[in-house]
Amino acid sequence: MGGKTPHSALGDALTAEDVATYLRETPDFLQQHPDVVHHLIPPAENRGNGVADLQHFMLLKLRREVADLTAQREELIATARANINNQSRVHAAVLFLMDAQNFEHLIQTITTDLAVLLDLDLACLVVEQPEDSPLALHADRTGLQLAEAGAITRWLNKRDVVLRGNIQGMAEIYGPAAPIVRSEALVRLTIGPDAPVGLLAFGSRDADLFHPGQGTELLCFLARVVERCIRGWLAL
Repeated sequence: MGGKTPHSALGDALTAEDVATYLRETPDFLQQHPDVVHHLIPPAENRGNGVADLQHFMLLKLRREVADLTAQREELIATARANINNQSRVHAAVLFLMDAQNFEHLIQTITTDLAVLLDLDLACLVVEQPEDSPLALHADRTGLQLAEAGAITRWLNKRDVVLRGNIQGMAEIYGPAAPIVRSEALVRLTIGPDAPVGLLAFGSRDADLFHPGQGTELLCFLARVVERCIRGWLAL
């Protein structure tokens, strides 16, 4: 009978020489299984006699890991700074809204100052104007857009906040400035039980500034402030 190979029987013990033989016959083993290197203890130095020093390989691996961690840290820091900056901008916007001297000044603040304070291209206020609405609004107020009943619900698809990128702005929302809008944030305004539905719209020429998946907490907070300011000036 012929001799058995090292793995011909279940009970055969795998020896260090078996492993060494396999590695000699499979020189690309570590390339195919680089995660194994993490569990190995390399020789302190190149001992000669064909013994390869794995320290250089492991050093490269560690450098790549450090580079990845550094990139992740920098991304987190950049995100945190952007969030803090956005929060500061919204706080400043709230103070401007509270300083409005009358309803016309409030509308002007929403449609002019908010865009500047939030570093956006456009900020618009849209209000549905049903024929039987007890609240009379006029489109000649600076920046105020009127829409037919049901339009805002149709645009938002029954949601309260919609973020969209790579779009073409709608004239019904942005008026003659619609062509420059490439991304937008739309937030529903619930002004009161006897008031028409409203919409706070922010537009940017940057197609990637707004997109689904972004946080909307600050936008919703700003919308709630706008609702309360409108209620106050209209005594609703």
